[in-house]
Amino acid sequence: MIQQLKSCIFWGNSLWDYILSLAIFLAGLLVVTLVEHVILKRLKKWSEMTATTVDDFIVRVTKRIGVPLAYFGFFYLPVDMLFLHPLLRKVLNIIAIGFLTFSVVRFVISLINYGFSVYLAGRGESASLKRSLDGVSRVAKVIIWGLAIIFFLDNLGFKISALIAGLGIGGVAVALAAQALLGDLFSYFAILFDRPFELGDFIIIGDYMGTIEHVGIKTTRIRSLSGEQLVFSNTDLTNSRVRNYKRMDKRRVLFSLGVVYQTTSAQLKAIPKIIEEIIRGVEDTVFDRAHFFSYGDFSLVFEVVYYVLGSDYNKYMDIQQKINFAIKEKFEAEHIEFAYPTQMVYVAKSEA
Repeated sequence: MIQQLKSCIFWGNSLWDYILSLAIFLAGLLVVTLVEHVILKRLKKWSEMTATTVDDFIVRVTKRIGVPLAYFGFFYLPVDMLFLHPLLRKVLNIIAIGFLTFSVVRFVISLINYGFSVYLAGRGESASLKRSLDGVSRVAKVIIWGLAIIFFLDNLGFKISALIAGLGIGGVAVALAAQALLGDLFSYFAILFDRPFELGDFIIIGDYMGTIEHVGIKTTRIRSLSGEQLVFSNTDLTNSRVRNYKRMDKRRVLFSLGVVYQTTSAQLKAIPKIIEEIIRGVEDTVFDRAHFFSYGDFSLVFEVVYYVLGSDYNKYMDIQQKINFAIKEKFEAEHIEFAYPTQMVYVAKSEA
């Protein structure tokens, strides 16, 4: 029976070859269908019960990329076993290379997106960071698809070495011409991943200060306290010393006050204790020290240091105002006078 099937030749292949190829195709189709509808479903339910996301990613990639690739493989393998016309075989190989390239690109892009999602989850849900990562993802997709097209054309027999060499020379020329732009682009990536500041942060750069409004590929925009918008190149920011007040856990406050020279020694000794009690009684403050600092030109100077818990400037000013009011009231109650610039003129009487 088998010999009879082998002896029947159609288009260069025996009937037995056709039956064997069909059997391999159907067996592969059955195996892939079983994996897709039974095993993958169970793995998906199991992955949903775990705390990690790696298993979810593996199951998702297997279903979206692995399963179609397996279907095509079980189609390509039995067909490739047959004798085919050279043109038909060439078309089949082109389809195989194209499908394999497409699958690899989808896998790499899925891997990059998964890495970005894990990075985003680790840094917290930030809308600005998400937009930045989306921009980086689009750039990565363009690069990956460009490399995939070059690989595909090379496997089709196109001579792309000269094209690549030309692109390399042109790329060097473009890089030299757009050196500043590329510097800002790399600085953008440094800001994105290092995150020295974020949208809404209040920063100071040299003589300029304001709130971050936008972080772009080339420039970062800051809204100053006086209302105008300041535009900095990303390279300027990464090369500067940036003071980020939004991330200040506590603010150190130093101030001084002066009392008149007529203040008694007992009153002078009581002033540090008075100030300490006032500051300790104010919420969200940590007292550090209060000392009789120096003899001034017209006053006895006390220096006070305390901390405000938090970075909000308005909160700091409210606390400082509350402390100033309390010091004024307590000094009035204790008959302690604040000093102010004065001059005393002594007039001597002449003997005549």
